[in-house]
Amino acid sequence: KHGKTFALKSSLSIHLRTHTGESPYSIKHGGPESQDQEGKPKPKRKRHKDTSHSSSVDTSPLSETHSDPPTDRKSLKCDTCGKMFRYKSHFNRHLRNHKMENRYCCEMCKKNFRYNSVFLIHMRTHTGERSFKCDTCGKTFRYKSIFYRHLRSHTTENQYCCETCKKNFRYNSAFLIHMRTHTGERPYVCKTCGKGFTQSSVLNVHLRAHTGEKPYSCKMCGKSFATSSGLLIHMRTHTGEKPYVCKTCGKGFKRSYDLDVHSRTHTGEKPYSCKICGNSYRERQKLLIHMRSHTGERPYVCNTCGKGFVRSYDLDVHSRTHTGEKPYSCKTCEKSFSTSSGLLIHHRTHTGERPFSCKTCGSCFTHRGHLLVHMRIHTGERPYVCETCGKGFMRSSDLKIHLRTHTGEKSYSCETCGNCFTHRGHLLVHLRSHTGERPYVCKTCGTGFRQSSDLNAHLIGHTVHTAAAPVGKDATPQHTCKNT
Repeated sequence: KHGKTFALKSSLSIHLRTHTGESPYSIKHGGPESQDQEGKPKPKRKRHKDTSHSSSVDTSPLSETHSDPPTDRKSLKCDTCGKMFRYKSHFNRHLRNHKMENRYCCEMCKKNFRYNSVFLIHMRTHTGERSFKCDTCGKTFRYKSIFYRHLRSHTTENQYCCETCKKNFRYNSAFLIHMRTHTGERPYVCKTCGKGFTQSSVLNVHLRAHTGEKPYSCKMCGKSFATSSGLLIHMRTHTGEKPYVCKTCGKGFKRSYDLDVHSRTHTGEKPYSCKICGNSYRERQKLLIHMRSHTGERPYVCNTCGKGFVRSYDLDVHSRTHTGEKPYSCKTCEKSFSTSSGLLIHHRTHTGERPFSCKTCGSCFTHRGHLLVHMRIHTGERPYVCETCGKGFMRSSDLKIHLRTHTGEKSYSCETCGNCFTHRGHLLVHLRSHTGERPYVCKTCGTGFRQSSDLNAHLIGHTVHTAAAPVGKDATPQHTCKNT
């Protein structure tokens, strides 16, 4: 009636009974069970009555259901906990949970289990163990049943195709969940913060963000995670395993999701588009972050200074300005950084790598942001405009410094002499007048300078005099260097 699909015909037959209410496994007096092959009544077997219990009242949880066979969907009720069952076998097994103690207790989450097999399966949620591996695609699974269901995705055709992105699905349930990524439907809502989710399992994981529960711990470093998949991915930082490999360039990834996003760099696919400005993105999360530039939403707020951010990562980095934490250190010079990207860019000062090049003039840069700013020299673009005087700037930092000329603000002061400056760089140059530091040295004559601009001006003098000097073995320098 609602298009649900099943791998086995027997499973479909059982499911149909939930709609029809049919209960075929019930004993009726005088029915086929009480007749022989010819249709004649079978002779009744004589039983010895147990008179010792004849007057006692049966108060067991089965008392209500033995005398009244089930006729609707779930008619077997446990008197102890009120749980309902349709099948007697499930009901009887459930009753044992009340009659006998659970012998297996998980020391990590204190959950109890009656059967050792179920206990061992549960422990995999803490250890991250995935014993069942698909030989076709390499994907691993914790449960055998899910593993077998996955295998069918390779052997049979996918029946459900998404008309929006052409992705195929074997099961209707997975197809319906996927469609929510296009429709935006989020039926599972957190009662604490109002955030919506496409799946109930994702909501359950989200709730741990409010409770602080992190039941999955790494045995190597002690770090805890809210999900078993988070632990599994983390373990690969210790083992170096990168099981998801790009067939185009050979690059490996710890997560299948990262491989999917990376593959779009080869195909150029950007399936997530902004309906307001038309910008497209390879990742849905990038689109959500972009949308906040239109709405002005900054959901991540610093508890120390009240500043808001569009990404949780930006808040984490900002918090380090208050704590002074710099967890990323350079192994070459031991300089520390607050972000991994800052360390990566710094490494290029040692290796000389400049991976970002300008297609117009060929200039190369260590940072993509520096290339974007440089491109504005060719395009003339100045996107940051002063509302007071209308002057435009290529960088937001230049606009902030310019605004201080209107406000008169001088935020950077020298602790030695009290001089104040509008720019931190100007303060650093000034401090060298007290320390005597001259970090910019001429390779020709050894003269040192406090600013790179002074060195560049000095080098022009060498160029001019070298061009005017006679060429030959006995040529002598015509320029005398003086310290500045």
